[in-house]
Amino acid sequence: MSIFKGAGVAIITPFKENGDVNYEKFAEIIENQIQNGTDCIIVCGTTGEAACLTEEEHMAVIKFCVEQVKGRVPVMAGAGSNNTRTAVYLSQESEKVGADAILSVTPYYNKTTQKGLIEHFTEIASSVNIPIVLYSVKSRTGVNIEPETVKYLVDNVPNIVGIKEASGSMSQVAKILSICPDAELYSGDDDMTVPMMSLGALGVISVVSNIAPRYVHDMCMKALNGDFAGAATMQLAEVDLVEALFCETNPIPVKEAMNILGLEVGPLRKPLVPMSDKNRERLIESLRGFGLLK
Repeated sequence: MSIFKGAGVAIITPFKENGDVNYEKFAEIIENQIQNGTDCIIVCGTTGEAACLTEEEHMAVIKFCVEQVKGRVPVMAGAGSNNTRTAVYLSQESEKVGADAILSVTPYYNKTTQKGLIEHFTEIASSVNIPIVLYSVKSRTGVNIEPETVKYLVDNVPNIVGIKEASGSMSQVAKILSICPDAELYSGDDDMTVPMMSLGALGVISVVSNIAPRYVHDMCMKALNGDFAGAATMQLAEVDLVEALFCETNPIPVKEAMNILGLEVGPLRKPLVPMSDKNRERLIESLRGFGLLK
């Protein structure tokens, strides 16, 4: 049985003006996501600024999310690292606090080989009992998980069940699903959700869901129910918004969008900084054009 089908939100981490995690606001955001149909909460990923959380904060945020969700939807915990020992630790602690699954990114900076990826992910998976979803995002980490590596891991490591695919390559998605049809594949690119689902992806781990959760959920449900024409119409209607949300490094624009919409999620953590005035105006126009802002 798959971890989830449909729209998973790559949820932001809200901060207070002094830089502390704003747990009261985080609870509000989680409740809004569940009420608007989000099918899975992905916590402490790229969009959640996990790279700027201490290990103690990282685990506290995951624990809080699990406790707030109360089993209503699955919680997938971002627990990756470029240090295998650290990834093992974060994965084990995530399992202890009740996460339903782990999202494990390719080791960044080290630029290991495919053999190294196999050993890295196998060691992580062997340390826990909950499902592992690989996360391939070469634009961030410098390392791609090749389709043959995905197949080896899914076929040979029982709790490695699938992959969040953010390579930007539909050819790679097709190759993975052709040689490894049992892989649970999720789109990691908001602008490619429906095309990936047409090939067999189960849904998306979405940045857009932070500001339009019901829309992304409904789009995915159309695709899952075979209405690809309707899903494609919705996908095309959000192109301008998606472009605006990625006109600067994620999660800079999406947190700015949430603040513009009055959600008061607070500042970014450095080295991320507020977006330029020009791009902010572009974002405002996109939010208006999509009907999220008057």
